[in-house]
Amino acid sequence: MSAKAYSQGLEKNAANHVPLTPLTFLDRTADVYPDRTAIIHGDFRQTWAETRERCYRLASALVQMGIESGETVSIIAPNTPAMLEAHFGVPLSGAVLNAVNCRLDADGVAFILRHGECKLLLVDREFAPLVEKALRSVSNPPRVIDINDHEAPDGPAIGETDYESLLTSGDPAFAGRRPVDEWTPIALNYTSGTTGDPKGVVPSHRGTYLMSLLQMTNWPLPRAPVYLWTLPMFHANGWCFTWAITAAAGTHVCLRKVNAANVLSAIVRHGVDHFCAAPIVLSGLASMPHSERQPLPRRVRVLTAGSPAPAAVLEAVGAMGFDVDHVFGITEISGTPISCAWHDEWDTLPPEQQGKLKARQGVRAAAFEKMSVADPETLETVSADSKSCGEVLVRGNTVMMGYLKNPEATAKALAGGWFHTGDLAIVHPDGYIQITDRSKDVIISGGENISSVEVEEVIYRMSGVLNAAVVAQPDDKWGETPCAFIELRPDSPSITEEDVISFCRERLAHFKCPRRVIFGELPKTATGKIQKFRLREQAGSRVAITRLAE
Repeated sequence: MSAKAYSQGLEKNAANHVPLTPLTFLDRTADVYPDRTAIIHGDFRQTWAETRERCYRLASALVQMGIESGETVSIIAPNTPAMLEAHFGVPLSGAVLNAVNCRLDADGVAFILRHGECKLLLVDREFAPLVEKALRSVSNPPRVIDINDHEAPDGPAIGETDYESLLTSGDPAFAGRRPVDEWTPIALNYTSGTTGDPKGVVPSHRGTYLMSLLQMTNWPLPRAPVYLWTLPMFHANGWCFTWAITAAAGTHVCLRKVNAANVLSAIVRHGVDHFCAAPIVLSGLASMPHSERQPLPRRVRVLTAGSPAPAAVLEAVGAMGFDVDHVFGITEISGTPISCAWHDEWDTLPPEQQGKLKARQGVRAAAFEKMSVADPETLETVSADSKSCGEVLVRGNTVMMGYLKNPEATAKALAGGWFHTGDLAIVHPDGYIQITDRSKDVIISGGENISSVEVEEVIYRMSGVLNAAVVAQPDDKWGETPCAFIELRPDSPSITEEDVISFCRERLAHFKCPRRVIFGELPKTATGKIQKFRLREQAGSRVAITRLAE
């Protein structure tokens, strides 16, 4: 038989080729487990049947309001039922979901609403004052809907109606606008803006579907997990766990305010067995007074990313009953396809050595196609010698479609058929990678990315500043915080640390502002470039300490 025989009569059709989308997870779970608890929010409970109905009502109501396929619908809210429902209801209307970081300042929110051309904005009333301020600088403001969450603090009503009234107007029998092509945007997620304004990352229905399944298999998730939302859903759609937990017919436990006491209370009260968290959450749990701790009903699995938690923290939370897995991800790949896959024989190693192993970012998941640490120009891989450094490059079906309205940045990020993460790493002899630096100088504080360039630009606005540089300094609570180095002009008036911090707090979200300011001449190369590696050493950054130890 010739190969030609396989090219005839085997064409794809509706029976064997359906566009991939995570939206299908909702129907399957609601059909099979209609009475299982889908959402817990304090004393509130909602089944999967109820959740499906509400998501379709939302989709229908958006269409009735005139929202067209491919238009942007934004939401500003913490981890609440409305935020989860929006992850299904908005794309079921054919629109693109834009979950906005509620920790941003008004200027940051306004930029996203303008750049994403938001047509409708759902707003938790706690953040209404922030949105009111942001909308003043949006020339074509979107329609606004208030979310009256029962656990929210009081806030003004700024919308034309409220979320529950909106859902009441929708048709629960609405069929939904499903993607005809899986290479269609499902969401719009903004980066931290490492070189000025943030970039709008556009993931596809196909990519988020595959990342959801990857998260289910790589962790892996059991049947019907009880998942606590400490990771913000606005972070790359909660690393796609918004859809993955739904696919696993699990229970979403919402948590409006994330702190150690609330996390521990929710785990004990609701029987939580899984959650994702920045290292700061783990540090908070580890530092809880013994008198305030409650025994866990079972061991709890935790996925953590960002700056690796200190070995002492990992040891402490392990003793409390938490099993921590370290992963690596980035908004542009929709989640965390690289993880420190554990070996059973490592269980017998001393805790300190286990902590060092867990701090490594690791290896690619089986459902992710390729990862390399290489020279970003030649694409030549580095030696697996624990010393040679290269950029982390990835290639896979969960990589973004591109950056919205930014073809130049898209082409640069995807140059050579690889996504260039901007993170530098070494490769150990066993093939596990470990990130050593961030080429874009992003500071990760409490799980939030902070652009050093953005902070520097604000400092440069101060009268008398000649040169400024911002680097990460270690912080027991937040993992990292910004440390500013400032070189003043010879004729500059006196400027204090308090002056700089106050100036920044008036212009930036508070978590982005420097915690320490050091004055003096900045070290530079012969061409005048500031030598940030020397400033990191002075600030005592984790990267600098590691290098000095070597």
